[in-house]
Parts: sequence; structure tokens; C-alpha cells
Amino acid sequence: MSNEIKSSKIAYDALTTAGMSRRDALKVMGLTGGAAMMMGAPTRAEAGPSSDKKAKIVIVGGGAGGIMAAARLRKAASNAEITLIAPNETHLYQPGQVFMAAGLYKQSDIQHSNADLVPDGVNWVKDEVTSFDPDNNKVTTAKNGDVSYDYLVVATGLAYNYEGIEGMSPDLVGKNGISSVYLNNPVDGTAKGGVATWEWFKEMRSAAESASPEKPIKVICTQPDTPIKCGGAPQKILYLSDDNLRGNGPEGGADVSKNAQFSFCKKGTKLFGLPGYNKTLVEEVTPMYGNITDKWNHVLRKIDAEKKIATFEHTYQTKGEYDKDLEEYDMINHTEMVEMEYDFIHVVPPMKPVDAVASSPLGWQKGTAKGWLECDQYTLQHRRYENVFGIGDILGIPKGKTGGSARHHGPVLTENLIAVMNGKKPEAKFDGYTVCPLKTQYGEIMLAEFDFDGVAPSFPFLDPTKPRWIWWAFDLYMLKPMYWHLMMKGLM
Repeated sequence: MSNEIKSSKIAYDALTTAGMSRRDALKVMGLTGGAAMMMGAPTRAEAGPSSDKKAKIVIVGGGAGGIMAAARLRKAASNAEITLIAPNETHLYQPGQVFMAAGLYKQSDIQHSNADLVPDGVNWVKDEVTSFDPDNNKVTTAKNGDVSYDYLVVATGLAYNYEGIEGMSPDLVGKNGISSVYLNNPVDGTAKGGVATWEWFKEMRSAAESASPEKPIKVICTQPDTPIKCGGAPQKILYLSDDNLRGNGPEGGADVSKNAQFSFCKKGTKLFGLPGYNKTLVEEVTPMYGNITDKWNHVLRKIDAEKKIATFEHTYQTKGEYDKDLEEYDMINHTEMVEMEYDFIHVVPPMKPVDAVASSPLGWQKGTAKGWLECDQYTLQHRRYENVFGIGDILGIPKGKTGGSARHHGPVLTENLIAVMNGKKPEAKFDGYTVCPLKTQYGEIMLAEFDFDGVAPSFPFLDPTKPRWIWWAFDLYMLKPMYWHLMMKGLM
């Protein structure tokens, strides 16, 4: 029996044991239902628009977006010469890093040879693009010089900017009580963040066992004020590390959570942007732990690893004079730098577009999206270069920096690029679908799905704001094989 079949059986047994009927369990686990779990309602796998025209298509990036684009375009453009430019020999199932942090996956569980994923008939150039020249339809690589194209797909992903925090660097992860689940090396396929954060979980528990409610350990979890990959990950680490102290992690143990005090520091004054999900987190999840304090509008700017002091930029408002005409108070903005001591800190780095895109004509030239790929948010076509499209985290559009979003980008990009090849206007539209399987504790996930218009549940017969075991079972057991065998093959 293959590991994938075993995983399916485990998930089925978990669903039925949890009280779901056999009929409903099979319905949820069917391809249509399974595809929707944490990746959204299924996209069309049947043959879509195609072109037999000869053309050079270059795809830059060998992550989820780049591989999906290559798989779909290889099927849709039979006579095209497709080139994938990506340096990574190993492909990481990046959502699995949180399960690594929680002690449920090993690094080898989320690694796969990229050679097995690159479609037959696609020319793979194992190199890195250093610059884009869309005015001359070419890219420049580090080792192989210029590569020309007729059509370009930008799938570079984003960059982690640890150095954007004074005193912080990737080398500090795993030292002095510092961790960061995001950290990975896309070239050699290592996932240091997942490995280090599981050790961080264990070290935190050991420290809490020696502490007391009167002298608790101090834990800080941060979230930056930039767009980030998987916006729920900072909270996932917050809740799972705290739940591990309650003895619910894979190694069990007594409840020592009263011996720890957690601070969650982020921009804004909400845990989630949509009211229903936010209400669950504020009224049910956070009170369940009892030792979490939300530090609103606190953004990490500096860290002293030796002294274990984190400095946050805190913004707030106070009332000024009362305006009789408007019948309201003038609000005065304030900024202060706040130092916080810690024993353990989980750092989510600021994130930015990769330099090659940001420094090129392809990036937005102004506004809050400056540097991110300037694409139409619906067609994913570049707004100024009609033969350029984007997919995945590099897109400078609202929402969409999740694997589930990239899966929805895939068919839209393919259909629209083929339309342009055939001399037609792009008409397929991305609806903004984004998904956040928010792990609220070991064994439960709140499946937050939304699009440009608001909440967009794939299973409306289940309250999407309620954390459930069935989502945990699918995320842990089913999604990884679906990712490798369906999503990366362009079959869902």
C-alpha cells in the first residue's frame, strides 16, 4: 500500500471516528471535495483553450507557481518551446514547515526532487535570473547569459528581508531563543525554519517546566507590517507553541502553560480582517489559552540577541481638541519605540519582492505595491507588457499570497496567455481566492477562505468560522500528496 493510500485511509478513519457519516466523509474526500480543502473549490482539470502556434515561453521560478504554470502550459501549447529558469534542485512543500515546527513532519517529509516535477518537454535551465528586460523580450541569467522569449511568466516568489530588522539575520534563527518558521533555502531545499522552530517548541516547554506562574517565561510572536506569505502563519506558531505547553503536542506532558506569558505583536487592531473569523479568534481561541496578550500596532524594528531585548515601533492615537462643526475630536498620531524583554521570540521577517523584479520595469513604480509585479488583479496579465503574466507570491495584487491562491492563478494565467497567443483578449478572471488553514490548536483548524468579495467557503454546509478536526485531518494527511500528485501536475 502506497503512503498516499495510507494517508487517505488515515484521513477517512479520522473523519468517521470524529462523527462524520461514511457518506459525508466520502463526499468530502472525493476529488472535488478534497481539492477544495485548503486550496479552494476545484479548478477545471479538463482541456481548456489551446494553441498550436510556435512560440518561446519562458517561466522564471521553480516553486509552486512556476511548476504549475509549466505543467498547464505544456498541455495547452503543444508547439511552444517552454523554458523554465530555476536554480533549485529540491522543491519544498512550504505549508509543511508549520507541521515541522509542531513536531509532526520531518524535513524529508516536505522535500521532493524538482526533476520529478518539471514536465517532460520543458527545457529546465538551472540558473537564476538577475535582470528582466521586457522592452527587448529577454531575461539575463547569472550563468547562461541572455534568454529571449515571446511570452514570459514571472513566478519568482518573494524574498525574506530579515535584515530589515536591525540586529536580525537568518544566522540567528535557532540561537538565543530566536526562531522563525519561514526560513528556508530555495536553492538547496533545506527548511531550517521548520527544524529550528520545533527545537524552539521543546526548549520553551523545558523552560516553562522550570518556571512558575509568579515568574513565567516571556514569549513574543511577531508579525511585520509588509505583505507576507501565508498571513495566518504567525498566529499558527503562537497557538501551537502555547498548546504544546498545555501538553497537547506530540510529546505530551503536564500543562505548564500558566508558567508562560505570550505577547502577539502586529500592525493593526484585529487578528483577522474578516469579522466572522476575527470574532472566533478574539472570543474563543485567545481566551481558551488565557496567557496571550495582543500588542496592537507593535511592529518589530530591532533585536538585541545577546540581551534578549526586542524593540517595537508602537503607533497609537489620542484625542485632541473637539471640533464643534464636525462634532468629533481631532485625533493625534503618536509613535514611540518600546523595548520588550523576552526568553523566546518567533520572528516573522518583513517580506519584499525579489530584487530582480523590483528593480526592473515589470514592478509597480509607485504606491504601496511598489516593486511587486504590476499585473491586472483579474487577468494576471502585466498592465504595460501584454506578453507578460504572473503567478504566485510575486503578484502585486490584493490578497493571494498562499498556495491555494496560486492554484487558482494557474488556470487563469494559462487561459489568458493562450488567448493572447491566439490573438484574442484575455477574459478569464481570478476572483481573489485566498485560503488560510489557521491552526488554532493541535487537532483543530479554522478554514478561512475568502476572495475579493468576502467569505468564500468551499463547503457552505459547514460553518467556516468554527475550528474543526476534519480540516486538521485533511491538512495533515491529504494535502501534501494532493500537492505533489495533482496540483504540481496541473490536474487540479
